Amino acid sequence: MSKTIPRRRDWVGRPDCRLYVETMGAGPPIVFAHGLGGSHASWWQQVPEFASTHACVTFAHRGFTPSSAPPTGPDPLLYADDLATLADHLGLAPMVIVAQSMGGWTAIEFALRFPARVRGLVLSSTSGTIDLRGLSPTLDPLLAQWNREADAERDRAMRADIHVAAGARMAREQPALHLLYQQIDETSGQVDKPLLRERLLATRVRPAAAARAITAPVLVLTGEEDIVFPALAGEALAASFPKGRKVQLKQTGHSPYFERPREFNAALRDFLAGI
Repeated sequence: MSKTIPRRRDWVGRPDCRLYVETMGAGPPIVFAHGLGGSHASWWQQVPEFASTHACVTFAHRGFTPSSAPPTGPDPLLYADDLATLADHLGLAPMVIVAQSMGGWTAIEFALRFPARVRGLVLSSTSGTIDLRGLSPTLDPLLAQWNREADAERDRAMRADIHVAAGARMAREQPALHLLYQQIDETSGQVDKPLLRERLLATRVRPAAAARAITAPVLVLTGEEDIVFPALAGEALAASFPKGRKVQLKQTGHSPYFERPREFNAALRDFLAGI
């Protein structure tokens, strides 16, 4: 019988909310930062695999169940301070941050403000606060075309009750997984997600040059069929970091960690081995 790895659960106080965090395993820390449609529970296909060699830390962003909600709603520019408080509470050594979509706001800002505390970043379907415009002279017209096509795809998905961050392929090929994705999203019904999405987009204003200050290794991981984040920007985004590289996963949408965990975990394991 294999030995069960214990799971530690903590609450950490902030001036305007309480944050929920779990730790499983021991060793170099990996912090997993979830997206707008997720929670600490989103990483159920990553934590058991990596907890045998790493301290896997998952948390719920402010406002996301079971963390409490600030009176004025979540401010994404406070995410980095939240992570710093969590890291202090847990006594974490320099960490690898694996960030999905909204989690990129946490990862980028934390890496810029606390560079000595970061061993590496995995940016999954996200540029965080870095504006995609200006990454490459040839990219802007391609992004404009992608936005038009993605808008139409998102409209079709919503009319069909398909979660846009999961995608039509997941709904068609893995309906049970798609249902679980929807249910995890719905656990944080107290968050005004349209308002939070507006705040996220309003704070994605850092120029591409800001990425040069992040000297830790960075893996930009994209999904070929993403209709939320443009996979076509992955190459230019990776090139904006001094130690950046890109991996694109086939036949997956905005949430490759959820839809293609075997491929996602293999890419993460390869990245960890390289740092």
